[in-house]
Amino acid sequence: MFRAYGTSPLVDASATHEPRTNPAHEGVTNWRLRTYGEKILEGFINCNTNAFQSLSQLHGKTSYFPGLDDQAGPVLLEEPGHLVDNTLGAQPLSSPSRSSPHSQGSEGGERFSRKVFVGGLPPDIDEDEITASFRRFGPLVVDWPHKAESKSYFPPKGYAFLLFQDENSVQSLIDACITDEDKLYLCVSSPTIKDKPVQIRPWRLSDADFVLDASMPLDPRKTVFVGGVPRPLKAVELAMIMDRLYGGVCYAGIDTDPELKYPKGAGRVAFSNQQSYIAAISARFVQLQHGDIDKRVEVKPYVLDDQMCDECQGQRCGGKFAPFFCANVTCLQYYCEHCWATIHSRPGREFHKPLVKEGADRPRAVPFRWC
Repeated sequence: MFRAYGTSPLVDASATHEPRTNPAHEGVTNWRLRTYGEKILEGFINCNTNAFQSLSQLHGKTSYFPGLDDQAGPVLLEEPGHLVDNTLGAQPLSSPSRSSPHSQGSEGGERFSRKVFVGGLPPDIDEDEITASFRRFGPLVVDWPHKAESKSYFPPKGYAFLLFQDENSVQSLIDACITDEDKLYLCVSSPTIKDKPVQIRPWRLSDADFVLDASMPLDPRKTVFVGGVPRPLKAVELAMIMDRLYGGVCYAGIDTDPELKYPKGAGRVAFSNQQSYIAAISARFVQLQHGDIDKRVEVKPYVLDDQMCDECQGQRCGGKFAPFFCANVTCLQYYCEHCWATIHSRPGREFHKPLVKEGADRPRAVPFRWC
């Protein structure tokens, strides 16, 4: 059963800034596509053309929290995996159960990330012993958060990541596992513990995106960024949770790193109507509850970097993209510096904070100095 609930009202929400040179106004049609972002469109049939474009655009953006993939262990230890082979057959895209766009596989027919979580390791097992335990599946590197900095030879939190050279190795590992309550286990040994079952949690690429309502075009101005998403959570689960809470969800995506295609700990949810979008950003925080997952996460507006000022349409800023977005529900607009100062000098708006999207940094509000 999916359960979720929101909490405090929104004061500020923000996102990062990345300069753009394309002067086009509409964000939906001008977002950059990743190479594989173009490929995933092949999985669509009988689908709205606008949904084609905007889905790949939403998926093409990188996570706003790149550092989360290197965080220390508590988050991962609190997120037990639940792996079920729920690859769906051909269904009309209007069906809420249709998973996309990776459901047809990625380039080269890959189905899994080459990065695999392994948890519950014996406390005295070291890197070489972990490598030896999994080398039979193919060449790999063993890693864990802050490994280089700590110079530790033992996984400090009882878990590690297996970075395989080939994606086929992941399937071989899965085939060797035993299944218990939809979780995968494999026995490994350490100097003091023999044949201890450890949890194996691969990431299926098709779980990174889910279209709940393909009849609706995806509008990035009705899209929220969800930070701190537990890594085992699938896009379909995020979509169902947010839809039951706010309604109107048409798409959910999990941000993954471009090389290993492993979850970064963030996601995006697109709504079909303004009411649901405002309700989500006004909540600011949401408690995600599904199975063993129970975590409070942050919800922010998805801020674009290729929008013209909504007040002057670029006439007062030389046709440049608007650097500021106001997430207060009385505004929800993009502004150039001139229009921001003009609009927010009015009574009741002087305490709004401009939000920007910066390179690869965490979203944040920026101070604005009045002239």
